[in-house]
Order: sequence, then structure tokens, then C-alpha cells
Amino acid sequence: MVGRQDSEHEAQWAKWRSVADLYHAFFTGLILTVVSRRGTADAAEFVFRVFRRQQQERFLPGLVKLGLDHLPPAVAAARYHYLSNWIGGVHVEYMHETDRKAWIRYPPPRWIWRGTAICGVPGEVSRAMLRGWHANNGVALGNLNLGFVCTKQSVDGQDGLEGYYCEYDHPLELDARLVFARHLESPQFDPATAPALPVDSWPKPRLEKAYRNYAMEYVKTAAPVMVQVFGPEDAAYLLHLTGKLIGMQYFHEIAKSFAMGQGAAQGSAKDFVAFLRVLFESQDDVAEISASEGAFEVRQQSWKLMADVGDYHPACASVLTGLFEGLAAGCGRHIPVHLKPPVGGKAPFVWSIG
Repeated sequence: MVGRQDSEHEAQWAKWRSVADLYHAFFTGLILTVVSRRGTADAAEFVFRVFRRQQQERFLPGLVKLGLDHLPPAVAAARYHYLSNWIGGVHVEYMHETDRKAWIRYPPPRWIWRGTAICGVPGEVSRAMLRGWHANNGVALGNLNLGFVCTKQSVDGQDGLEGYYCEYDHPLELDARLVFARHLESPQFDPATAPALPVDSWPKPRLEKAYRNYAMEYVKTAAPVMVQVFGPEDAAYLLHLTGKLIGMQYFHEIAKSFAMGQGAAQGSAKDFVAFLRVLFESQDDVAEISASEGAFEVRQQSWKLMADVGDYHPACASVLTGLFEGLAAGCGRHIPVHLKPPVGGKAPFVWSIG
């Protein structure tokens, strides 16, 4: 019985990881879509807004959740980046130098710029990420002496993104909270001295769900920011296009992890609806499915990802319309996917398939 339960858990976790891969790809793809369709300056502004919003919403609560809020500012900030990214499956290193100077390093391969995507990311976009989050940690902590010194950027051809938090003896002006020192290099990482999560409060099931949520929350942040920065019409186009491209590219990989076999790639609406059922379950959404004469109606009762977003706009639903159209195209040709206009642009969503 225990072995069966373990097998069921492993299967569930594999599905969660596939959902994480899908949303991870969507977020990376969205940045590339903005770079290629709107240019570097717009992409940098978008990335800055996404990471500043995440920093403002999650940094201080995250310090408490991870048990870091009692540490010196530089150490707390660096450890936060190490542990929170580690939970999400990001390869990251932490090196303590003093209580006023602590390093973090993201060695290759970079999680956020997955695979060949790194070749399409301008340095300005990567710097915007640092401006949005790393440079603002001192402000969030109420300590204007804390800044971030970046010594390497992987998108500039260096062997990773790295830098250190430094607590100075004086308050920093805005433009001094992020500076670059490319002539410096981080110390070597020693896994034996790295911080670790307490096992009793972070058991395997919690870690697996947190891994999934880490990637999904980037999309939760990015979609409303896209609307606020570019306006509903342009945002809807960019979100939909990205979703369709990513859905087409990732369907077969996701279907395989959903244990759907080759049948999911035979091009029928029935196969695609079966795939959607697993996808909804794997991202904690409730859906009711009915069939009539070869066509299906899928009533998506919830979109948990966006349920508590205060500035949600109906254009955000383009994430789903794009993804579902792309996933359907990956499943097979000529599988129509249509979303009936939702009331207020929010769930429940009623989809007609086939």
C-alpha cells in the first residue's frame, strides 16, 4: 500500500513539474516576445515592473516564511535569493563573506533564460531585473545603506550572473543601489556551508508544490503588469501570441509527463479534452466537461492563479486562450478552441472544443 501511495505521489509531482515547465516557458517566451515585437527598451521596462512588483509583494513575507528576518540585512537578502530560488529549481549559490557582505551567484545554465532563449536577451533586460528586485531590498528593509554590486551577467557572455549585497556606512542614493564591478569575482561556493531549509517544515510534498507555484507566479505577476504597461489591446495580443507559440512547442512534452501516451497526439478533440482535464487538475482548477455530437463544452469553474489579483483585467485571459489554442494545435490539426465571452472577464470560463 505504501509503495502504491509513493507511486501516486511521484505521478502527481511529475504533473506539477510539467505545469511548472509550461509556465516557466511562457514567462521566458513572453519576455522574448516583447523584445522581438516591441524592442529592448519596452522589454526592459516590462521586466523591471514585473520584478519590482514581485519584490514588493513577496520579499518581506518570504523572509519570515524562510526564517531569515532576524539576520543582518546583507545576509538576509542574499540568503533569501538562495533559498527561494532553490525551492523553484533554480541553480544558485551563496557565499557569506561578512555580516555586511554576502554573495549570490547564478551559474549556467540560467533558469530564466532557458536553453537557446539566452541568445535573445539583451543586457539591458537583465539589468532591469536587478534594478527591479535586488536594488530595492534595502528600501524594503528600511535600510538605505544596503545595495547590490553586480560583478557578472551571463547574457553579456560572462560565466553566470553574480554579485554581492553590501551594507555601507552611509545611505545610498537611488542610482547607487545597483552598481557594477566587473573586475571582481565571487568566492568559490561550498555546498557544505550553504543555508538549508528545515526538513520538518518543508517536507517533500510542500517542496514539490512550491516548485510548481514558483514558475506559475511569474505569469501571475507578468500578465497584469503587461496590461498596465502596454494597455489592454497590445497586452492581449502579446499574451495570446506567446501562449500559442509556447503551447504548440510544449504540448508533446507535457502530454508525455501526463502519461497520456501517443493517443493524445492523434488529433482528436476527445484527446485534447482529456489532456485539459489533467492540466486543470494539476494547476488546482475545477472544470466540468460535457460532450455532444463530437463536440465538448468545458466549464472552467476557477482560475486559481489569478483569483486574488487586485488589478486583474479581462485581457489577462489571453494567457489561457493563447495557451489552449497552441496546445490544441500541438495535439493535432483542426481542433477548434473557442472561449465564450466571460462575464467580467473572469472565471467561470466556458470553452467549446471541436
